[in-house]
Amino acid sequence: MFIDVPGGRLAYDSVGEGPLLVCVPGLGDTREAYRFLRLPLVEAGYRVVTMDLRGHGESSAGWDDYSQSAVGGDIVVLLEELDAPGAVLLGNSYAGGGIIRAAADAPERVAGIVPIDGFIRAIPLNFAVRALVRLIASSPRLWSLYYATAHRTAKPADLVEHRAKLVAMLRDPGRHEAMRTMLLNREPDAEQAIPQVRCPALVLMGAKDPDFPDPAAEAQTQASLLRGQAVVIDDAGHYPMSELPGRTAEALLPFLKNIF
Repeated sequence: MFIDVPGGRLAYDSVGEGPLLVCVPGLGDTREAYRFLRLPLVEAGYRVVTMDLRGHGESSAGWDDYSQSAVGGDIVVLLEELDAPGAVLLGNSYAGGGIIRAAADAPERVAGIVPIDGFIRAIPLNFAVRALVRLIASSPRLWSLYYATAHRTAKPADLVEHRAKLVAMLRDPGRHEAMRTMLLNREPDAEQAIPQVRCPALVLMGAKDPDFPDPAAEAQTQASLLRGQAVVIDDAGHYPMSELPGRTAEALLPFLKNIF
């Protein structure tokens, strides 16, 4: 399915019935990032909507804004289209900031948020790490290699195929530019919106996430900022929803039960 928003078109899927969950992948990924988590959530009685970020997957390319605020605006437009009484938003990596912007801008439509290994605040990087990020941003193949290593323990059975799809997507110049622009954005503008978030928040973080110097400490800091709770998933890297979907669902379902 598709929805037109100012500047382009967004792709999304909807499965199941019940309270609404909107799942947003990180940069350089597609809505299939939630392919393993989707089933246990549907079986638990939820409607699960997964969307592609602007410039990614089946969403259109060539946007003039790839900020977290823009991603948050896209989520709000989708919520308006779905017209549900209140949704819980899940956002991985860069999209963690997008769901915070959506919660701040449309509090009447957001019942809760779940940043998953989210970049919701600026984290200082040393020169070597900044250089590595720029290198990864330059090449779809290098991005694919990073993506594999960010699954630290349990490699999904289809990881090779999924990575191949990501490489094919990012060979399109417009989609590569979208990923590159997001990846090189080292000042997440969602941080400014954190004080405006009033809904319940659950921070999920992989204990072995290579993107954070101390993932457990980062999870606690984010939970404190959001006045929420944190769950650190043992052995998981940056993508617990595809690496350890069973444990991710176990951490998520009690939070959802308390909201709906």
